[in-house]
Amino acid sequence: MKRYTITAALPYTNGPIHIGHLSGVYIPADIYARYLRLCGKDVVFICGSDEHGVAISIKASKEETTPKAIIDKYDEIIRKSFEKFGISFDNYSRTSRQIHYDTASDFFKKLNSNKKLIEMTSDQLYDKISNKFLADRFVTGTCPRCSFEQAYGDQCEKCGSSLNAIDLVNPKSTLSGEKPILKKTKHWYLPLNKYEKFIKDWILDKHNDDWKANVYGQVKSWVDDGLKPRAVTRDLDWGIPVPTDGAEGKVLYVWFDAPIGYISSTKEWAAENNKNWEDFWKNEETELVHFIGKDNIVFHCIIFPTMLKAHGEYILPKNVPANEFLNLEGEKISTSKNWAVWIHEYLEDFPNKEDVMRYVLISNMPETKDSDFTWKDFQSKNNNELVAIYGNFVNRVIVLINKYYKGNIPTPELYTDKDLEVINSVKIARDKISLALEKFRFRDSNSEMINVARIGNKYLADNEPWKEIKNNPSRTKTILFTSVQIVSALAYLSEPFLPFTSLKLKSILNTEKQIEWKEILNFNIIKPGHKINKESFLFEKIEDKEIYNQYQKLEKTKK
Repeated sequence: MKRYTITAALPYTNGPIHIGHLSGVYIPADIYARYLRLCGKDVVFICGSDEHGVAISIKASKEETTPKAIIDKYDEIIRKSFEKFGISFDNYSRTSRQIHYDTASDFFKKLNSNKKLIEMTSDQLYDKISNKFLADRFVTGTCPRCSFEQAYGDQCEKCGSSLNAIDLVNPKSTLSGEKPILKKTKHWYLPLNKYEKFIKDWILDKHNDDWKANVYGQVKSWVDDGLKPRAVTRDLDWGIPVPTDGAEGKVLYVWFDAPIGYISSTKEWAAENNKNWEDFWKNEETELVHFIGKDNIVFHCIIFPTMLKAHGEYILPKNVPANEFLNLEGEKISTSKNWAVWIHEYLEDFPNKEDVMRYVLISNMPETKDSDFTWKDFQSKNNNELVAIYGNFVNRVIVLINKYYKGNIPTPELYTDKDLEVINSVKIARDKISLALEKFRFRDSNSEMINVARIGNKYLADNEPWKEIKNNPSRTKTILFTSVQIVSALAYLSEPFLPFTSLKLKSILNTEKQIEWKEILNFNIIKPGHKINKESFLFEKIEDKEIYNQYQKLEKTKK
């Protein structure tokens, strides 16, 4: 059995999850994991809270509390949001747990003892007033690449460039507001320059056809500029202490320890499920796939693979299908300005509509370029597609079978070419969904899924069983038997995309059968004589007032 390790970027516990996170990372990862499970693959889907780094300390300072209180607060919010939204992680861990401290420390010690890291003393930005080195987000300044004036010391959020604090033009401390000085300090570095040929051979030469253009392009840009040593330690008091002599007051850089969180989370899951975690990280037969946003490409395609390569015992990712960004009503999502649709709030405002948001975000997923979410489009896709196409088809079939046969599936008689053609059309759609998913084209696969309902609606309209029942009842049996096979196919084809709807539909069909993807439409799910339940609306129309309320909520953030 083919084995897969699927990781989703660890969300940072300095705030809740919004629709941009879901669209960029967690929904595509969840679709892929669910699909592979339906195909009978051995899958572990891994994630966890990223709980170290400067942003946590800054958030704690602003809220006048401790970093521990911050990570506990947001881990709970994020964890519950994922659970309620149906993200099917096999394990969701935390980087503050001991198993992660041990795993990250051991990883560092292995690299250090094998002389894969280098010690260097260099000038770094220092705030004399706060008596602190200004790592990462403790400093802002002008981006040297795009001239954005509010770039952070580790990254520019406008152009997405990964930076070093000393690269900033006109740097300013976020602690005191003062201009920092340069002061010498010792750190441990990962010599990326020594692995430039490895990255070039592995990605630029071997994955130029099967990796996404945005991923390939960003890696190529870094390699073309020449890779440079990257510090994997920081002068901070919040994080995992650097496990070596002479490193007092230093912690592991969050982008060194965070991806190791995938490994520690897998270890945690394996221990709880009597599995061998090494099968999922050290076996060449296993495929490792990272789901991330475009701002994390460098870390997952250059830094983390170099760490794995330097360690020597781990497999490398088979693919890193990074998405672009999702905007909101034509503007960039901003957590600091509260310009976002927060998932925990959405779940309160729209109870039992998890799949509506999933469907809209998949339909508009930023796979190759930034895309835009609008509440009007949300309403339109629900009312005109989920209600009018998907829900309408299912409801018509279930109503007619209950009306004509008291819920008992009729026995089909003579199949016509039209019947065989429609079944074949659904099989083709199933195979197109597979092909698209295996190439990480989630929008296309979602379109093919809803197209199955369109096929079913057209079949009903063309064959008119409500007319045939009067003069040709045997023909009606075949039409409705064929139609309910399409409904059952939809129940399983929808599972990766609309998991809550899939469960509801299986309940209406009165089936709990677990089948593999290739078995869909084998006529072995809903057989003649099987008793189905009464109709129940899968989706409901969203009214203008509900959308107006969401626009009002956004308008308040501008005041």
